[in-house]
Amino acid sequence: MDVISVKGLTKKFGTLKAVDNISFQVKENEIFGLLGPNGAGKTTTIKMLITLLTPTSGEATIAGADIRKDKRKVRDSIGVVFQDPSLDDQLTGRENLEFHAILYRMDKSKRKKKIQDVLKLVELEDKADILVKNYSGGMKRRLEIGRGLMHEPSVIFLDEPTIGLDPQTRRHMWDYIQKLNTQHKTTLILTTHYIEEADYLCGRVAFIDHGKIVALDTPNALKEKMGGDIITLKIKGDLGKDIKKLKGISWVKAVSAHDDLIELTVEKGNERISEIVMFAKKHGIAISSVDLRKPSLEDVFIKYTGKTIREEEGTWRDRLRVRHMLMTGGRR
Repeated sequence: MDVISVKGLTKKFGTLKAVDNISFQVKENEIFGLLGPNGAGKTTTIKMLITLLTPTSGEATIAGADIRKDKRKVRDSIGVVFQDPSLDDQLTGRENLEFHAILYRMDKSKRKKKIQDVLKLVELEDKADILVKNYSGGMKRRLEIGRGLMHEPSVIFLDEPTIGLDPQTRRHMWDYIQKLNTQHKTTLILTTHYIEEADYLCGRVAFIDHGKIVALDTPNALKEKMGGDIITLKIKGDLGKDIKKLKGISWVKAVSAHDDLIELTVEKGNERISEIVMFAKKHGIAISSVDLRKPSLEDVFIKYTGKTIREEEGTWRDRLRVRHMLMTGGRR
């Protein structure tokens, strides 16, 4: 059963299409990922679905409620963990949950038990009466997720839930997110630009780039579409000429380059390494190292967009930097 249905959703800001005619469905109890670099359209998509932005065109429903016509019903059926912190750090953890419950008109006796249940779930029982300003980053994110559960929503939106957290805390957050899904049967929509996060958590992933969904499937199915193993060659020499030579090998399915590395997609890569080394020696390609691995979601993203997520982030930051310079005459 689909708990979210999106058809032709588009959002324009002037002449810019931040989200460009996207369509997808999310099943009940699924963890669904929107994966892409900053500025790709992930957050704009989420803001339309949670009724903070009105679509330019297209339609969407959440738990049967239309995001245009039934905003109140949509808001009652969702929980949201925003990318930017939204807790009141002058209140305790318990008080933050209490305030949220009051906003959602929860009965006093019910909310008291619910607050205790949520604090237990996110393992903050012993920190419940400490001011949030004294929480660590991971504790704050756990409390925000717990707050999103207070009114028992059908769907929780997690917008970059682990951004800014150290790797160890990030892995702990993944465990909490999985617990929500498996133990509490909660449908989760996750936006992230961490490849490994989407791979670890999501049942299905949609790659979004320049406002468009360029690929959508399970992580394993997306990786299988790469058509084989990845052999990475570190090259000393003229990368452009070497790529042309390697593309001439009949059993090489795809060739891509990044910095001084060339990546070849081949079937049965372990059997092809010796042949590649011999080919390189014969054709004057200077290889300094060889690596063999299975395809990753990063490889899939490169296949569909031509760039890594990190490269896309750099491009996005460059655009912001140029815009800032134009607006301020170069002042910082």
